[in-house]
Amino acid sequence: MSKVRITEYLDIDLQAETWCCNRCGHDLGSAHGNYKEGCLVAEQPLEEVHPPLVAEGNYSFTPDSQYCRLVEFYCPGCATMLENEYLPPGHPITHEIELDIAALKRRHGAAA
Repeated sequence: MSKVRITEYLDIDLQAETWCCNRCGHDLGSAHGNYKEGCLVAEQPLEEVHPPLVAEGNYSFTPDSQYCRLVEFYCPGCATMLENEYLPPGHPITHEIELDIAALKRRHGAAA
């Protein structure tokens, strides 16, 4: 088995040591780095994502756009949304997954 599921839409190809979309197989870059660097990135307007809950618009779950932004990460091959995150403006993209690839290869019987 060469590919192992890591998240709902993200696999790691153990032989190539790359991240890939599990919907279309698109290569997202080295599994030793951040898969988000191989994604298409979009920032969504918070007012559209969290519309007002009442007609007057006084109540909504929209964070203040000066303090928060919604960033979405899409596969360049099939446009599947792989991840999204709320970040302060200017904050770098997070790197939340770091794997022990050698241990995964041993566990899944891939050649090291």
